[in-house]
Amino acid sequence: MASANRPNAVAVERAFAILELLDASKRGWNISEMSRKLSIPKSTTHVLVLTLEKLGYIRRYRATRRYQLSLKIFGLGRDVLKTMPLPELALPHMRWLVEETKLTAHLGILERNHVVFIQKVDGPSMIKFDTYIGKRSHLHCTGLGKSLLAYQSDEALQALLSNHSFHRFTNKTITSWEAFRKELSKVRQLGYSMDDEEEELGVRCLASPILTGTGETLAAVSVTGTTSQICAEEAKKLATLVRQAAARIAASV
Repeated sequence: MASANRPNAVAVERAFAILELLDASKRGWNISEMSRKLSIPKSTTHVLVLTLEKLGYIRRYRATRRYQLSLKIFGLGRDVLKTMPLPELALPHMRWLVEETKLTAHLGILERNHVVFIQKVDGPSMIKFDTYIGKRSHLHCTGLGKSLLAYQSDEALQALLSNHSFHRFTNKTITSWEAFRKELSKVRQLGYSMDDEEEELGVRCLASPILTGTGETLAAVSVTGTTSQICAEEAKKLATLVRQAAARIAASV
């Protein structure tokens, strides 16, 4: 019976691989690109994409023929997030952090091999970032990702990153396991992490892990701003505020 159901299981795995690939992309992908990146036959990719589009989970932009996730799929996780106490418990402390730094604050958790944003408080600046609750981001090029991984055991890191692709987003992106291990060691030393234009040029992020009393990483909190808003001279001061927010959230859980 298991072998008879295997083709269906493969189709489901491939469909979710397409959704995850689109979730990690800002511009979207066309069918040929998805087929190549996921090593799925183009004809199969075409059928899966059309099915997902018909169900309303992705949409195609006619001008570019690229596909992106639709709003429908974001709604799937909203009810789950509403039942989680952490986003609500963290909210007043994130508002305090935004008030102190004048930057946008995010709260993220580790979900499989991605960061998932579970809370956000916009800063007062006119500059806004295309992040949202439910968004998934890469671990190796984000402040949240580094903080979420810094205190993991070697075994957990190996399980999470054994097949991880260190995609290069900018010329500052960490692209090797060896360099990333050194970066995580630095995070443990400092108590905070930085995304220094590693995911997007002109954008910096400072993050700190939220640790339980037993040292388990529950989540991470961050502030995001432009390179002029988070300049080298201000980074240490801002990082102290982020660490304070993380401690406040941990104490309230």
